[in-house]
Amino acid sequence: MKKKTALIIGFIGLKFLFHFFLISNEYDLQRDEFLHLDQANHLAWGYLSVPPFTSWTSYIIQLFGNSFFWVKFFPALYGALTIFIVWKSIEELNGNIFALTLGATCVLFSALLRLNILYQPNSLDILCWTAFYFTLLKYIHTENFKWLYIGAVVFALGFLNKYNIIFLLIGLLPALLLTTHRKIFFKPNLYFAALLGFVIISPNIMWQYNNNFPIFHHLKQLTETQLVNVDRLDFLKNQLLFFIGSLVVLFSSFYALLFYIPFAKYRVYIYSILFTLTAFVYFKAKDYYAIGIYPIYIAFGSVYLSKILEGGWKKYLQPIAIIIPLLLFIPIYNVAFPNKSPEYIVKHSENYKKLGLLRWEDGKDHLIPQDFADMLGWKELASKVDSIYLSLPNKQNTLILCDNYGQAGAINYYTKQKLQAVSFNADYINWFDLSNKYVNLIRVKKAEEVKEELQKISPYFKNSLLAGSITNPYAREYGTGIFAFIGAKIDIRERLGEEIDKNKNYH
Repeated sequence: MKKKTALIIGFIGLKFLFHFFLISNEYDLQRDEFLHLDQANHLAWGYLSVPPFTSWTSYIIQLFGNSFFWVKFFPALYGALTIFIVWKSIEELNGNIFALTLGATCVLFSALLRLNILYQPNSLDILCWTAFYFTLLKYIHTENFKWLYIGAVVFALGFLNKYNIIFLLIGLLPALLLTTHRKIFFKPNLYFAALLGFVIISPNIMWQYNNNFPIFHHLKQLTETQLVNVDRLDFLKNQLLFFIGSLVVLFSSFYALLFYIPFAKYRVYIYSILFTLTAFVYFKAKDYYAIGIYPIYIAFGSVYLSKILEGGWKKYLQPIAIIIPLLLFIPIYNVAFPNKSPEYIVKHSENYKKLGLLRWEDGKDHLIPQDFADMLGWKELASKVDSIYLSLPNKQNTLILCDNYGQAGAINYYTKQKLQAVSFNADYINWFDLSNKYVNLIRVKKAEEVKEELQKISPYFKNSLLAGSITNPYAREYGTGIFAFIGAKIDIRERLGEEIDKNKNYH
């Protein structure tokens, strides 16, 4: 086996190995993961918040048994493939063993480890950004039109995974116009490739059209509830944290793309990152939306540093360059991952607060990081709903109605009774079964509305009670109530139809 082959296998092996130590057994799956997994039961060409690709992966996970292992395997796989693409980029730039090792180390010990522990579209999004930049690198290097078509396919898959990849084009197109590569716009193959990409994404475009473009409603909600709390300066500052151990490599790539003569033909990349970051800042995007930009620049920086650190005394700096990302990652490992108990985090809250990890999307600081709080209380919820369901008469005619997609998805994933909870929130609004004549209602309601809910719904049922609640104080759903309403006095389906129409305001 060649040395390079053994090295890349080793890095990919390490990538998967690390993911066994990044999540404590005290945590459940994360809120968003439940929604994505449930999409496998409702395959379509689009959803209210995401394109369809994640649902296809969820279907594969379901075929493999829907276990925790497979849920975490795929984001780790996408992270490993990102390392591999950076490796191939370095090879394309004629990087040596040191450059390859440095680049793989920088990507391995970065924010990707954090993102790759969650089953969300973000991991594949970063892979698609990196792969697209790689196809551009190959095209610039070879001027072989096949790379335009490969790039179109990569972009289309990225689009079907997360619309965020549109920002890549927003940054790249003006960058191409500023360089000699503007001649690409006179190549017919570019437009044939673009047509190929459009054909691939067209089923999702048609789905959006047929559903009155719910993506715009989602973006409006996102802007009003989350992006309004985004500080543009914080966005820029946080970019430094994602690859903090690789800043020397990244800044070396920016310098090299501007002044290193062998990289002159790749200068489009420096303009591209400027335009893309400007677009993200203008639209007040979340900081992690931009992570996909950076892996390709690690390739450029690694190759450049390998050139200036070869020969003489400088070669002794090579091991230091490789060790730095690891050393700077160690303190991050202690705070950025759910590998510590909530009690430990609260006791050492200053370590988390100074890095802004306790700030949630509401702009306020809380006891533990939001992602961690979103991994607690779900098994407790499902277990209590299971118990309540089994105690009901005519339980097969029971509707389980939740406040949000996290509650509904967690019940559907963890319940032992194979229940199907729904919600007026997110995609669950399209998944109601109105053919069942419901006589009972299990209602999961957020803590601050528990008393109000009991008074509001009780008159429509013969019996009602608050049957349980989430008691984990560190869970984001702490205090969420579980009601049992028994013996409906009305046809629940009529009220459901009214509420579904009322909540489908994306129409």
